[in-house]
Amino acid sequence: MTRWLLVLCLLWVGTAQALTREEALGIAAGDNDARVEALAKAVAQGDEKTAAYLQALADDAVKIVGGRVLVLQGGQATDPVTGEKVDLPADAEDVMLNNRLRGEVDAALAALKLFSPEVKIRAQAALSLLKEPDASRRPVLDKALAAEQDPKVYALIKQARAAVLLQSEVPNDRLLAARELAGSAQPEVLLLLNQQLTAETDPAVQSVIKASLREVQDGLRWGERLGQLFTGASLGSILLLVALGLAITYGLMGVINMAHGELMMIGAYATYVVQVAFRQYLPGAFDYYLLAAMPVAFLTSALVGAALERSILKHLYGRPLETLLATWGISLVLMQGVRSLFGAQNVGVENPAWMSGSLQLLPNLQLPWNRLIIIAFAAAVLVGMALLIGKTRLGLFVRGVTQNRPMASCMGVNTARIDTYAFALGSGIAGLAGCALSQVGNVGPDLGQSYIVDSFMVVVLGGVGQLAGTVYAALGLGLVNKLLEGWTGAVLAKICVLVFIIVFIQKRPQGIFAMKGRSAEA
Repeated sequence: MTRWLLVLCLLWVGTAQALTREEALGIAAGDNDARVEALAKAVAQGDEKTAAYLQALADDAVKIVGGRVLVLQGGQATDPVTGEKVDLPADAEDVMLNNRLRGEVDAALAALKLFSPEVKIRAQAALSLLKEPDASRRPVLDKALAAEQDPKVYALIKQARAAVLLQSEVPNDRLLAARELAGSAQPEVLLLLNQQLTAETDPAVQSVIKASLREVQDGLRWGERLGQLFTGASLGSILLLVALGLAITYGLMGVINMAHGELMMIGAYATYVVQVAFRQYLPGAFDYYLLAAMPVAFLTSALVGAALERSILKHLYGRPLETLLATWGISLVLMQGVRSLFGAQNVGVENPAWMSGSLQLLPNLQLPWNRLIIIAFAAAVLVGMALLIGKTRLGLFVRGVTQNRPMASCMGVNTARIDTYAFALGSGIAGLAGCALSQVGNVGPDLGQSYIVDSFMVVVLGGVGQLAGTVYAALGLGLVNKLLEGWTGAVLAKICVLVFIIVFIQKRPQGIFAMKGRSAEA
């Protein structure tokens, strides 16, 4: 009963003292210190009018004229205190906010959002105040703490209040605050505790802060580990997408295709063209452009690959060095062609709304939706390719031609046509990889050059012609690379992975999975 009476009293105090003209003017004009002080007083006793006025300030929609402030709403000036509509004088001036004042207004808005009916908004407001503690916000935090009923939001508000007390001049307040923050799982608390530890002079408080730091670090460690594993799996899924097409053209057909990266780049640019077309002709359906871009990217790269195979590569089968040189020259031609059509600068490919944002699992672990969807997409492409190679008539012909071309020809298989189909399939999968890559990075003429070496390493490490080996190699390289980056840095991690692959291939030239049957004897 006592707690509810306290809540009612605090709410009555907050609503009884509404925004006044003097407070509104004090926030809008004067020196910075006075404006910050007026802002703190308004927030401490703020109501809906105060929140609306501060939002207008944040939106640069406040004018000042003759010692009076006015808010613009849809071209109409209104009094922020009474809500009365008035004519906007011609000599009205904009209210200016520097970086400091803008930050104070944003923090004040966050404080007022502590009383929102939405639990999510209150939690976000508490987190915002936890990141930037300010002693002037303590009355609002006390008021919100007394009124809060949600346990998770209550804990966040309590931690935000402790972050304010951590800056207190009273050692006992700092000690209690450090103990309270020990149970936090927020990454921002680490920074606050480290800053206070640097400035702390009391030995007892220093000891408690150090203990709290250890507890917070232990609580965040799992999030960091899972984040590294997810980043590695994400990189592995991208390597898998890039290497799947190469597993056909190189693994099954034996063609050293140095233009594979450029076929992937063509798929990325096809995605860009579809995006532009949707924005211009179907703006209402823009969020679905990626669904149309996937088959377009596949078909575009597949047709380019088929044309290359029919015109050039069919004359070079069995001559790997000539194939390597020819495809390297083709890659240069394709890059220059794209530069001529789209320019040398990168082009922007936007994520659809359903691929934006992230999934929050832990306070320090956010999984971006675009990465999650690409992992699922890579798995779907892998399953589709495995079914195509293992269960369809085309797959049977590809395997037959790969294992014994003369016998397949004697059985009536058009081996030249199968070569074209297989190369087009590998090229089309490269186009799908480019479509996926367009959602996580820049799209430019040099896109393919960043992945061609890694994709060859994946195919060779996994075992030439082995889909299972390609999967293990791609995910393994992605995870190992990201785990090593945390210890050695990006450059040394790349070097370590390359050295490992060289040593591994020296000891086991056939890769993780060796080929079996006639294909191994050929």
